[in-house]
Amino acid sequence: MRQRRWLTILAATALAAGCGSDGGTGPEPSSGASSRRVALTDMGGTNYLGLSGGLYPAGNAIPAAHAAAGRLKAAAIEPLDREGRPRSGGAYVLLSIGMSNTTQEFCSGGSAPPCAPWSFTGQAASDPEVDQSRLAIVNGAAGGKTSVFWDAPDDEDYDRVRDTRLAAQGLAEKQVQIAWLKLANPRPTVSLPAAQADAYTMLAQMGDVVRALKVRYPNLQQVFVSSRIYGGYASTDLNPEPYAYESGWAVKWLIEAQIRQMATAGRPPDARAGDLNYETVAPWIAWGPYLWADGLNARSDGLVWERGDFVSDGTHPSTAGQTKVGAMLLAFFKQSPHTRCWFLAGGRC
Repeated sequence: MRQRRWLTILAATALAAGCGSDGGTGPEPSSGASSRRVALTDMGGTNYLGLSGGLYPAGNAIPAAHAAAGRLKAAAIEPLDREGRPRSGGAYVLLSIGMSNTTQEFCSGGSAPPCAPWSFTGQAASDPEVDQSRLAIVNGAAGGKTSVFWDAPDDEDYDRVRDTRLAAQGLAEKQVQIAWLKLANPRPTVSLPAAQADAYTMLAQMGDVVRALKVRYPNLQQVFVSSRIYGGYASTDLNPEPYAYESGWAVKWLIEAQIRQMATAGRPPDARAGDLNYETVAPWIAWGPYLWADGLNARSDGLVWERGDFVSDGTHPSTAGQTKVGAMLLAFFKQSPHTRCWFLAGGRC
């Protein structure tokens, strides 16, 4: 297994150096203001390459049974000491997992506190409604740490998070109970509907990641997943459209795989995502904020992505872009019925 994973890392490195191709379609030219794709949240009865949209199986609303399970997981979150024992003076950790965009949006100016005030962590730290006594927000994400750096519990990055992020704040792995997950693969070359599309690769990898998270963080209750922001301004092949958009499909399929598995006792796990049973090997999984919008073509809720929301490569968020995602994350955790009881001081789910 480890040999296969390192071959995957080496293959990604070779692609980064321009040393190979898997014969896929390749990245499309940057279209700038619009890709003419429709956000998952706005698809209604339309489809993308024959795929039905919506964040969840029947639209944007989380199915009742999955929602109920999520509320139970939220209610189980409580302050723990470093050994994972309930303690009134303990803490529960919200941890970020992912790559460069993830760490920039979650913390921005640094990988560890103090985070920039415009980032999610900075905005949460200054919000009087957020629980500042029991909730510990920790940035585990880091530049370059794509999917293959998180898909096995013995990955070195989990040790990095333990030793340089959690321990630095007097925290331990057994106190991690919530995670925000946002992943990508570098320089994808195959888009949907190909059977070898990067979206399918990401689905399998994210299944491995959430199981690895549960091993490293045995008290992990909830994982909220977001896909990438708009990639149509990209000036490099690091992760342009359609791959930024199609990462949303990978997240959708991951969550749907867990919903389907848990809805039918004895149902075989999804062939790509693997076993996602949230009573045994995985945390409960749901969407975090859905971040993609079609450039200047406004989403139904008004979200747009302007060129100024990105730095020169058109891929990584500028201060404006980081502020935008930080605000969306803050609003999500404050408002979701699956998060507000542990995120807000005196909150109830």
